[in-house]
Amino acid sequence: MEASFLAQQFVPLMFVGLFILLLTGFPVAFALAACGLGFGFIGMEAGLFPASMFQALPLRIFGIMQNDTLLAIPFFTFMGIILERSGMAEDLLETVGQVFGPVRGGVAIAVILVGALLAATTGVVAAAVISMGLISLPIMLRYGYSRTIATGTITASGTLAQAIPPSLVLIVLADQLGRSVGDMYAGALIPGLLLVGLYILFIVVVALVKPDMVPALPPEARIYREDNGASGHRSLLILLALCAVIGYGWAQVHDQIIGGITGRTQPAAGDEIIIMSMTVASLTGLALSIVNRVTKMGLLSKLAEQVTFVLMPPLILIFLVLGTIFLGVATPTEGGAMGALGAVVLALVKRKFSMDLTRQALDSTAKLASFVLFILIGSTVFSFTFNAADGHIWVEHLFKDMPGGAIGFLIVVNLLIFILGCFIDFFEIAFIVIPLLAPVAEKILPGMVPGMTPDQAMIWFGVIIAMNLQTSFLTPPFGFALFYLRSVAPKNDYKDRVTGALIPSVKTTEIYKGSIAFIGLQLIMVAAVIMYPGLVTGGMEEGTKLDASEVMQQLESSSNAGETGAGDALKPNDSAEDANSQKSDDDALKALMGTEPKK
Repeated sequence: MEASFLAQQFVPLMFVGLFILLLTGFPVAFALAACGLGFGFIGMEAGLFPASMFQALPLRIFGIMQNDTLLAIPFFTFMGIILERSGMAEDLLETVGQVFGPVRGGVAIAVILVGALLAATTGVVAAAVISMGLISLPIMLRYGYSRTIATGTITASGTLAQAIPPSLVLIVLADQLGRSVGDMYAGALIPGLLLVGLYILFIVVVALVKPDMVPALPPEARIYREDNGASGHRSLLILLALCAVIGYGWAQVHDQIIGGITGRTQPAAGDEIIIMSMTVASLTGLALSIVNRVTKMGLLSKLAEQVTFVLMPPLILIFLVLGTIFLGVATPTEGGAMGALGAVVLALVKRKFSMDLTRQALDSTAKLASFVLFILIGSTVFSFTFNAADGHIWVEHLFKDMPGGAIGFLIVVNLLIFILGCFIDFFEIAFIVIPLLAPVAEKILPGMVPGMTPDQAMIWFGVIIAMNLQTSFLTPPFGFALFYLRSVAPKNDYKDRVTGALIPSVKTTEIYKGSIAFIGLQLIMVAAVIMYPGLVTGGMEEGTKLDASEVMQQLESSSNAGETGAGDALKPNDSAEDANSQKSDDDALKALMGTEPKK
């Protein structure tokens, strides 16, 4: 009776055991492994599993350590830390703030744009939130920004690192879903940019409805001015317009140029054209600014030159990394290595590179990579026992008769992940929950949209989860972005060093309230991606579909033709070795198709 009860309730008991271990404060990686090994031993003692079951576990763990895809995590982490520690965030915030400062809400818009750029270069939420909290928050408080708008903008902009490529979350999700990281990057590009646009639209609406909440910078706070007193925005707009024309021109001839270089005949995906066009436009702007400074022609304003020299190098770096991945020239791991090297070069150019900086970056990278791998190993041990107990079938039955079909499945999954995000880290969600849901999603989602392939469905599912995981950084009680900002926001009243006014401290409740509106915006974006899958799959190319029976018929017909025309197939000069080689190739093809070669 006890064995029967254990067999029926084994999977729920595993979840209860894991939940209890997590509540004790035991490290997640070791809690997962302990739960998997402990329940595996119980199952073997109760006769549910064979005694030799865990002999295959070392091979699973060794397979994790051989996974080349996961090498992209330390590479992109190293790139981000080098760029962040070399002062890129400070330069970007100061420069972009000067560009948008003269308009209402301009500083908030600058924070969002810099947050998006930091997301695409550093990919680290903590670095983005802390940098913007230290630099932008005092400025926003100094000039009368609403506390909730200021804190919400900073924390939400920092979380963009979860959805905009090259995101560590997207790498992990692609690995857990068994799909290409490049496809996951391509699928997340448009939704990530739309989310940035949604944030900016929200600030614009606030500026129109309640302008006092987001005032413009006063004239004395604008530091880049021409000798005649002009702001220099006209020169900047002309330069941007010229770069946009060059980028648009490239987009029109992209297929011809790239096709001639690579020999590709199929048209390029939309995301590839966007990235490469922006790369060409950025290179054009940087080249024109360099020529203007070297020749001292004076055609560009101080603001235009500052924007170009600060903004273009990191933009070009990330566009080149993503462009080579989208073009298929480099894998995400190779792209990450190139990005890490590019970050070192940029730090050298800015004269910020040092052995101390390298030591800090390597130390942080090793810690994060070890953290991820240990959680992955722990989740592998847990899922090993879980799948041995047919837990995946249990999960499938759990969602099988759910009202609403595929839409009901997506709603429940997103609610589950949203709630879990209030309590645990996104890495833990990705490694614990996603492997349990992936088999169910692969069965349910492809039939939801006509013509959607399983690969497209899983990339779509992964992007939905990535957009949802952003909220885990903003949702109380354990929103990490809220904690990061709290650590650098003023805890006591202080005297502003510029105006001399007394600035009240930032309360924790103000930080929490500021995140509410942006959580709503993120959920709107999740709903939009669910309703319009084309935002993710629009640029993905469908692979050529092969019918196994048709392939076998062609093989058999070619084989029969070879038998009837043996005299033509084997000329006098042909050797018996050639015939054996041809037969071996045919046998290998048939074996790959799942049929036995004829004796």
